Amino acid sequence: MNRETDPASAPAPAAETHAASWSLSLVRNDPLYRLQRKIGLIPENGLGIVRRMLFWTLFAWLPTALWAWHVNHLLPGTISEPLLGHFGINARLLVAVPLFILGEGLVHATLTQQLPRLITSGLVPPEQHPALRAILTDTARLRDALLPWVAMAGLIVVFFVFGTPGHTPHELSWAGTEGEATPRIGFGGWWYLYVGRTVFLTLLLAWLWRTLLFARLLMRIARLPLALVPTHPDRCGGLEFLGRLPIMFAPLVLGISSVFASSWAHQLVYHEVPLAALRIEIAAFVVLAPALFVLPFLPFMGVMLRAKKDALRAYGELIAHHGRLVHARWIEKKEVPEQPLLDAPELGPVADIVAPYELISAMRPLPLALPSLLPLLAAALVPMIVLASIQMPIQAVLKGLLKMLV
Repeated sequence: MNRETDPASAPAPAAETHAASWSLSLVRNDPLYRLQRKIGLIPENGLGIVRRMLFWTLFAWLPTALWAWHVNHLLPGTISEPLLGHFGINARLLVAVPLFILGEGLVHATLTQQLPRLITSGLVPPEQHPALRAILTDTARLRDALLPWVAMAGLIVVFFVFGTPGHTPHELSWAGTEGEATPRIGFGGWWYLYVGRTVFLTLLLAWLWRTLLFARLLMRIARLPLALVPTHPDRCGGLEFLGRLPIMFAPLVLGISSVFASSWAHQLVYHEVPLAALRIEIAAFVVLAPALFVLPFLPFMGVMLRAKKDALRAYGELIAHHGRLVHARWIEKKEVPEQPLLDAPELGPVADIVAPYELISAMRPLPLALPSLLPLLAAALVPMIVLASIQMPIQAVLKGLLKMLV
């Protein structure tokens, strides 16, 4: 493990609650990061997000576009389906690739800021600090491992072997000589097939691996004996800050949604497919894409429901005992022996002691709320709104969405 490794995978400092020592990045120091660092795309400090967005986008798309321009296959009107008319290709290389890289910066910043709050908030008690340290170290080890990336490379090779048959795919209709029964693919087509798609697939598979690491990380944290506070006003037992994590996947969802929407847009524009024929696929994607990034939080459901159940029982018994004492003293006018419970300042009058019970009753089963999911939903929905506007006025599309929401 070199100096690029997260503080989380280094020995714990003397002050166990020092926030920086509990940070973890799912991006920094993985094999792809190290490779880009060696070739100068990532500076010594920072992630080099902007320079990498520009480099990989232009590297993947520009040679193909220049070749298509050279053979007059780039712009609409030159051939029946020019390169710019294949919206899926351009969405992959001009939209998804930079968004995937932008997402790396967001996931790095968000996770390194929020994870230390498990310690600083006291949710992980001191006796469980070594266990959390082991979880973070193990996650960093898997992130840095080479074997998963070898497996990704193998998947890409298999995709090229079985996913690019001998005949020319329709997606490459712009890459050959129009009118030939079997168009010969030119340089631009080959560049897209084996370079552009490789860049796109590598970044996509990298995100799949990081998402699995994230899900595994949350699952192991949820298994720790967390010191939840059922009366916490965040209605999440103190875990509300975890609800800020889904936003870091918004660029990924937006990139994938753009690819799907652009491919469907090509069918609408060039093949006269009616929008209604795609409604099931569109609705399924808009629902399933955000839901996929809710799944990693499910391990907290059992923990939070159990904490809520136990707290309702305990506070219910406490309130009942307090209420009986108050009733005996003030309604039945009985002499009640000195009871610390009646005079406890932290409980106060009857109205105050009921407030914690109401907070517990409102505790949510997951550390998520609608504001946590809105960025993911918007990222999935915006490209579909643009898609729908091809065959419907944008006002009608927005009106239909508003009716669905209200």
